Amino acid sequence: MIHLKKWWLGFTVLSALSLTAFSNAAEIDKTGWPKSVKVGTASQGGTYFIYGAGWAGLMQETLGVNSSAEVTGGPTQNMALVQTGDLQLAMVTMGPAYDSWVGESELAPGVEMKDVRALFPMYKTPFQAIALKSSGIARVEDLAGKKVGFGPRGGTAGGNIPRWLKTLGIEVQEQYGGASDLAGQLQDGLLDAFFFAAGVPISAFSQVEAQTPVNLFSFSDEQITKLLAEYPSISPFVIPGGTYQSYPDDQNTVAMWNFTVAHKDLPESFIYEVMKLVLDDNNRMIQVHKAAEETKAENWESNTFMYFHPGAVKYYREKGFDIPSNLIPPEVKG
Repeated sequence: MIHLKKWWLGFTVLSALSLTAFSNAAEIDKTGWPKSVKVGTASQGGTYFIYGAGWAGLMQETLGVNSSAEVTGGPTQNMALVQTGDLQLAMVTMGPAYDSWVGESELAPGVEMKDVRALFPMYKTPFQAIALKSSGIARVEDLAGKKVGFGPRGGTAGGNIPRWLKTLGIEVQEQYGGASDLAGQLQDGLLDAFFFAAGVPISAFSQVEAQTPVNLFSFSDEQITKLLAEYPSISPFVIPGGTYQSYPDDQNTVAMWNFTVAHKDLPESFIYEVMKLVLDDNNRMIQVHKAAEETKAENWESNTFMYFHPGAVKYYREKGFDIPSNLIPPEVKG
């Protein structure tokens, strides 16, 4: 009887919470809201897809809008697909996003993608490489002349690392594709190394590490200094020791901030509720991926060039953040 009472009490509490959530959702004015939205991510096996699928699930569960995570070629393609309206929401890194914003995207040279609006900061993406220990490849210098995978061609890694390696005087054989596919090629001996960018731990790297001895490495301190001087969109980053089972020590590298974006025509009220859903309590996103620990409103400053969506402007202002005028879109009055 005692156990039955406990069960009934728990059931009653959960039912009350569910009814409260349903009631709150029902009170939201959803005039003009989309019936469904698609979130542009990147390749399966990367942090974008895991983060994006979790975000989409939260929106569908809490806001009642059918939401799905779409596999894409990464940030560069995501900017283009949001610009054209083929995607309503997406995730981007600020380097490729800036190139697209000013009309220097490799996908659409000369097209300024000014219909894209910034929402909330996600996390910093560090750059890291993996090779089988049996290959003897343990430093960036060892990649010279080797066949190296970089993820999708329009992704954060694929759009940046080959250029950076050239800056460092290192020529490689470039290979592009999805993270899971390239990780498989590495294990099968079809690739010498895989140099990627994602929130750590990188899922594809962890899977390889769990099955075979590996070397995980990144740029040397001297190389980092040279890259920071050449590319202002990146910053220093330390991958904490213990992020991967076989690597107890910290590892220095560089990183680039990620942001979520939306098409400018999405309703202000919808985006405002999305902002509240993610930022008021990001513990749910942290459960999706540990990288979401950086998904905080105060990190809005990592966007320095793109207009914020009106719904995002409303949210940040309510939280006391002073958004600069150059980041306020024309459609926001006052």
